[in-house]
Amino acid sequence: MGRPDPAGEIPLLRRLWSGGHLLPDGASGGPAHPLIRLFGRWVRRPLLPAARLWRRNIQLRVVATTLLMSLGVVLLLGLVVIGQVRNGLLDAKRHAAQGQAVGGFEVAEQMADRKSDNRGQDGAGAGAQDSGAWLNALVEQLASGGKGAYSVVALSSDSGETPYVASRGPRASGDVQPDSVPADLRRRVDEGRTAPYERYGKIVHAGSGDAEPALIIGKRLDDNNGDAYQLYYLFPFSQEEKSLSLVKGTLATAGVFVVVLLGAIAWVVVRQVVTPVRMAAGISERLAAGLLQERMKVTGEDDIARLGESFNKMAQNLQLKIQQLEELSRMQRRFVSDVSHELRTPLTTVRMAADVIHEAREDFDPITARSAELLWGQVDRFESLLSDLLEISRFDAGAAALEAEPIDLRDVVHRVVDGAEPLAEAKGTRILVRGAEAPVIAEADPRRVERVLRNLVVNAVEHGEGRDVVVRLATAGGAVAVAVRDYGVGLKPGEATRVFNRFWRADPARARTTGGTGLGLSIAVEDARLHGGWLQAWGEPGGGSQFRLTLPRTAGDVLRGSPIPLEPADSRRNRRPDDTGAAQPPAERLAAVPAQPRSPLPADAAAPSADPTALPGNGARVVRGAPETPSDGPRGGRETAARPTTSNEGEGRPRGR
Repeated sequence: MGRPDPAGEIPLLRRLWSGGHLLPDGASGGPAHPLIRLFGRWVRRPLLPAARLWRRNIQLRVVATTLLMSLGVVLLLGLVVIGQVRNGLLDAKRHAAQGQAVGGFEVAEQMADRKSDNRGQDGAGAGAQDSGAWLNALVEQLASGGKGAYSVVALSSDSGETPYVASRGPRASGDVQPDSVPADLRRRVDEGRTAPYERYGKIVHAGSGDAEPALIIGKRLDDNNGDAYQLYYLFPFSQEEKSLSLVKGTLATAGVFVVVLLGAIAWVVVRQVVTPVRMAAGISERLAAGLLQERMKVTGEDDIARLGESFNKMAQNLQLKIQQLEELSRMQRRFVSDVSHELRTPLTTVRMAADVIHEAREDFDPITARSAELLWGQVDRFESLLSDLLEISRFDAGAAALEAEPIDLRDVVHRVVDGAEPLAEAKGTRILVRGAEAPVIAEADPRRVERVLRNLVVNAVEHGEGRDVVVRLATAGGAVAVAVRDYGVGLKPGEATRVFNRFWRADPARARTTGGTGLGLSIAVEDARLHGGWLQAWGEPGGGSQFRLTLPRTAGDVLRGSPIPLEPADSRRNRRPDDTGAAQPPAERLAAVPAQPRSPLPADAAAPSADPTALPGNGARVVRGAPETPSDGPRGGRETAARPTTSNEGEGRPRGR
């Protein structure tokens, strides 16, 4: 793994470590090592269901929190109680041990005094021979009164006043090892002379080697010969440990029962509150789905019951209001539809009369002839308005149907361009078609797509100020797109979202002497949504605008991107000055759209890639900046002639921006 590979002469292991990819020399890796990310995913995968359940279940959170808090309280209370019991047992043991040790020390002193008196009467020299026997008798006598309660140990003193005593062996009761007495305590006893000393230690038993905690109390005394020795009482804590263990077990058992009981109580209490909330949430979801007759079941008179009653009243009022709004909307749609239909008959008569007057206008005086021309034009716009209103009423009523079939968008674009040639010629505009070398196949309604493109092209010509209009086609993955680019007045900030509103105009003060009914782009965006596609706008003041129609290649598929970037490559932000200082449009940045399995695109068709920045959404983007004279647009491609638009092309009329 450490050998260099021919691609970049870098070891494979180093490349994997540098970012998880086979990077060339000098390239930077990712933000985290892939093995770390893999380990993180491996650790996080089994925790995801538990985390999801924790976020979604309030009852679980409350019960778990109650259990944790109860466990903390029980542990704290147990520590306090055990500490108090332990301190009490130690104090009681210490006081009892001190009393027992003081009594034993007094008995030892009395026995030594009596032996000294007997030695004085019998003569000096006989007592030195039985001091060891005297110590044995003393230890046995003192230990006989405390079988299992304490042990007695007699050790020689290291004070140096009686050197021969150091050779005397230690005495201990039972199986207690004499070295159970710590060395520091022996030094303190020797230094303290007559004062008793105590400390905590451990008793070591002979044979087994077991050690148990104990309280050791010692004092320096004189034996029957007047020689110094050390006498110790060792009090084990075996009984106290048993008592403390019993208390701990009792507290642990009681604590477990208390925690479980508190958890059960919390579960029951929270269930009483959460169940109505869950019921309300379920009913709210059904209400949102359109089942307005759903209601909560109310029992009792508590706060939850009042909440249920308020919820039911809210649902009832909401249902009533929605029904009223639906009835009002239905009446409005019916009114618009009826008016559109009823006005057709008198409008036909007015149209016939206007045509007769318009054809005879040459016989009239100039003022009357001009009036005849205005009448003829306004009747034409009136017909277009009625047609658009009728189409809008179909969309509002949800009666618009999609008749999708496989079509080549190049044919649709050519028909639209041919229809817009008269208007383009009158405006001095060329219409250029790009990307028509390969088929652009999609399942769509040709009538609706043609209406959308006609609105976009005619609007671009109308507002292009005589500059070129570029129509670009592209397909990639599961999407097709058609973009219409003009280099006219453009769009001001905020207008890219309002341009699709009904009857919206960029300049409200301007009379609608040109353009269509103001409903063209509204109908176009509804047509795009009916296909499951997008109709989006981009513009900059003085730099023109671009409208992009994106459709799925297969009807019913979901779009994930567009083959054409919404912001064109020749926008002000994308242009960079060259060495001469002139602004040059850079090469188009293309990237791939995620492929979709079902697609009627032929295998030999070239599919340009798509811009990754073209994301779903309304696509509205306006670039702020001072107006500047844009380029006349790219030259070349498909050029068209122009002729005036006829009156019966209502759907293709440009609308005001």
